[in-house]
Amino acid sequence: MSGLALLAGGTAVAAVAGGAHSVFATVLLGLLAIGMGHSLLVEIRRQARRMTRQWARTDTINAILLGCWAEAALILTILEAGPVPVRAVGGVLAAAYAGSCVYFVTERRRAIAALPRTAAAVTPLPHPAEPQPESVPAHHAA
Repeated sequence: MSGLALLAGGTAVAAVAGGAHSVFATVLLGLLAIGMGHSLLVEIRRQARRMTRQWARTDTINAILLGCWAEAALILTILEAGPVPVRAVGGVLAAAYAGSCVYFVTERRRAIAALPRTAAAVTPLPHPAEPQPESVPAHHAA
């Protein structure tokens, strides 16, 4: 998930940073960044909705990495003396990474809370296509 976050952010910055880009290249890089952002959102949702009963180490790592990307984007936006479009994209990235972190933590907590707590509640139900054994009354069993 972290690599996808880095690629989406790097592509967004590349779309506005290189001064020799044509309009076509800028639009194409922008669309690529939007597509990677969508892929990142889908991956965050998939990771958050895993069917484990507790908060795991990987959940902590995912939240920390998203928080670190938000902090790094914010720091680079503040400290970097670059063109206004690059700084604007940095600010948007910082907000997007922070929002992604909050979304991941919220969805993960909801997924954990939605899981049943007892072992009896976890017993899988039979598939509807499987024939159900019919109970035969005792007087018809002969």
